[in-house]
Formats: sequence, C-alpha cells, structure tokens
Amino acid sequence: MFRVILTATVFTALIFLLGWYFSDISLYFVFSLVLAAALRPLTNKINNLYVMGQHIPRALSIVLSFGAVLSVVFFLVLLFIPLFRSQVALLQDLDINYLYDQIQRPIDNLEGILIQLNLINNEPGYLIGLVKENLINSFNEVNIQGFINQVISTTSSFFISILAVGFITFFLLLENGLLRRNLLNFIPNKYFELSVATFHKVERLLSNYLLGLLIQMSVIFSIASIGLTLANVDYAMTIAVFAAVANLIPYAGPLLGTIFGVLVGLSTGDFNAANEVYFFLFKVLAVFSVVQLSDNVILQPFIFSKSVKAHPLEIFVIIFAGAKIAGVLGMIFAIPVYTIFRVSIQEFYKGYKEYRIFKIDKI
Repeated sequence: MFRVILTATVFTALIFLLGWYFSDISLYFVFSLVLAAALRPLTNKINNLYVMGQHIPRALSIVLSFGAVLSVVFFLVLLFIPLFRSQVALLQDLDINYLYDQIQRPIDNLEGILIQLNLINNEPGYLIGLVKENLINSFNEVNIQGFINQVISTTSSFFISILAVGFITFFLLLENGLLRRNLLNFIPNKYFELSVATFHKVERLLSNYLLGLLIQMSVIFSIASIGLTLANVDYAMTIAVFAAVANLIPYAGPLLGTIFGVLVGLSTGDFNAANEVYFFLFKVLAVFSVVQLSDNVILQPFIFSKSVKAHPLEIFVIIFAGAKIAGVLGMIFAIPVYTIFRVSIQEFYKGYKEYRIFKIDKI
C-alpha cells in the first residue's frame, strides 16, 4: 500500500512539474481536451450519418464540427462589430472641453461640500483644474505606436494558440480514445478494471459539467437579452453575449457582465437629464439582478452540485485556490481539474476498502 501511494505521489508531482515547466504547451493541451470533449458528441453524430450508403469519414466529421464552432464565433463577432464602430466614432468625436464642461458642475458641488466641512483648504476651482490637467496629460501620454505594436504581438500569439489548439484537438478527435488507451497501457493489470471505471466516471462527470455550462450560458444569454431589449437598452444582444461568456469566470463573471452593460449603455445612450441616467442604471441593474438571482438559486446548484457532485463550500474553496495558482484561467479550470483528482482518489480508495486491491502486494 505504501509503495503504491509513494509511486502515485511521485508520478503526480512529476506531472505537475512538467506542466509548470512547459506551461504554454500544457495550456494548449488542456484547452484541446476540453474542446475535444465538447465536440466529440457532435463529431460522432456526424460520423454516424450515411451519405450514399457510406459513413461520413471521421476527418470530414471533425472539419464539419470545427465549421459549426467557427460559425458560432463568427456570429458573435458580428454582434460586436456595430458596438466597436460606435465606440471608435465616439472617440473620434471626443471633445475634451465638452467632457470638461460635463464634469465641472458635480466636481464644483463636491468641492463646495468639502470646503464647508473644512476637509480641504484649497481655493474654489482647484479640484476641477486638477482634473482637467490630468485629463490633458492622459491623452497626451497615449503611445499610439506602442499600442499598435502590442495589438500586433497579441494578435500573433492568439493565432498561434488557435492553430496549436486546433491541431491537437483534431488528432484527439481523429484518434478517438487514443489518449485513454495509452494511459491505460501504463497501469498494472491488477488495477486495470478500477482504472477503466475511474476513466468512465470522470468522463461522465466532465461531460455533465460541460453540458451544464452550456445550459447556464444559454439561460443567462436569454434572460439578459430579453430583459435588456424590453428595457430599450442599445446593443442588448451584444451585452447579453458578453455577460454569458463572462459568467464562465466564477463569482467575478457576473460583475464583469454588469459593468460592461453599464459602460456600453452610458457611452452609447442619449441622455438629456440626470434622471434619465439614473433610470437607465436602474433598468440595467434590475435585469442583471434577475440574471444573478437565477444563476445563484437555480443554475449554480444544478451545475456544480449535481453535475460534479461536490458541496458548494468545496467548490468555493477550490475556485479561489485555482485563482491563487493561475489567475482567471485557474478559476475557469479549477472545477474540471479538481473533479479528475477527486474522482480518481475516491475510486481507488473505494477499491481498497471494498476489493482490497492493494493487498495483493503482500502475497
């Protein structure tokens, strides 16, 4: 028993060390595993179709699955193009003096209150002058060339990542079950049946988790898009898509979706009075309150507790541990990775307690 535990510990530590040293490749591989798991049902369905009495080749099925994903991504990009154009036009027409006039009155009121309370000793007009000076300096310090270089570098890295993930995912789908068979080849015969059962349980739980995330994103998109449309908010569909995708980030995602909706609405809306701004904020916050309530009361318990069979407090700790280790990506992938390790440990412990599989070493 001790030898088995020591071997498993050393093997796990080696895997983590290699994953940390080759972090980029490890991330590509993890993304590919998740994408392959999501596309495998669709690929298998297409592969089982008959055309002129013949199965559709698996390679063609994979290409068609990729085409479906790219079509969805293309549709989402189309939703963001009008918003991007409006923001560019807004920046082109930006008048610093107009912006200065818009913020002068509330700053003057705030300064008057601070002077009356003896919290500042400056002359009236000091705060607005300071704000104007900072605004001018901020616009003058914008490095256009550096920004363009950063965009080019980020775009190049992004396309390299897309090609790497696509290449790995293609072969994971083409050689269906190859990774699992190769891993099982390293397992001794006396642990073979237990390992196969563990693989099947992990695959089932991860499939349920991915399906739950898809349902969660669909419901959030539906509620947000319908609510924002009824509230007459511009770019309701775009805001809803961003909110649904951002919700993949546990706890922080809903806040990001709300902030994005408020910023888009304020930058694209036509407000003639302060009351209109307050009413707009009330509508947006009301819609996202309904989204958040639905997510916390219905969707989250269904996805996390039912699909991966883990306690909410357990999930909470694991997500923040993932954030500490790998930031946002750690929060997103914390639950799938934790599910793999938890199920593996549970199954092997069950095998030890019920079948005494580790007692063979003493014979």
